[in-house]
Amino acid sequence: MLQPIIHGFLLALGLILPLGAQNVFVFNQGANHKKLSGALPVIITAGLCDTLLIVLAILGVSLILMTLPILQLIVYIIGFIFLIYMAWSLWKEEPNHLKNIDSMSAKKQIGFALSVSLLNPHAIMDTIGVIGTSASIYSGMDKLLFSVSAIAVSWLWFIILAILGNILGSVDKTGKYIILLNKVSSIIVIIVSIIILKNIINLIL
Repeated sequence: MLQPIIHGFLLALGLILPLGAQNVFVFNQGANHKKLSGALPVIITAGLCDTLLIVLAILGVSLILMTLPILQLIVYIIGFIFLIYMAWSLWKEEPNHLKNIDSMSAKKQIGFALSVSLLNPHAIMDTIGVIGTSASIYSGMDKLLFSVSAIAVSWLWFIILAILGNILGSVDKTGKYIILLNKVSSIIVIIVSIIILKNIINLIL
């Protein structure tokens, strides 16, 4: 009973640790809001999206995406557009404790979190290829424990990221380092979008 829990935990942790648009965005929103509650929309949305992807991968539903190149292309194109817009918004964003500056609204947080979670082809393929495939060796209660363990990692990780970001935001009273973080975050998102653009070109050609 312990094996599927540890297996799911380590696999999910390995997938979620690398620096990517989703992690950057969650940390960024934690830093840009004076209170952690301001980043709750992105934490909840990212957690729900990862939960959905993991469940679909374990059920085998998401395999459809890999068998239909046109669907892959659509996901890549929409994801690329959203990431470019997100990079532009992050570049302009400033922490909400500066005068006359508004942090990203809850609606925009949810929209961006959806785009970097559900429209990130690499995240989808990793979830299908690693978690979906690994889950196939289990059945019954073991598969359930594996699934819950993998899902729990995502939720805990997003909460920790937002808390760490919020700590940085509370320490940086001038907002100088947060503004720098926003610029770096924007550049990372642009790099991710360039990689996606290359995949779009490969699929078309």
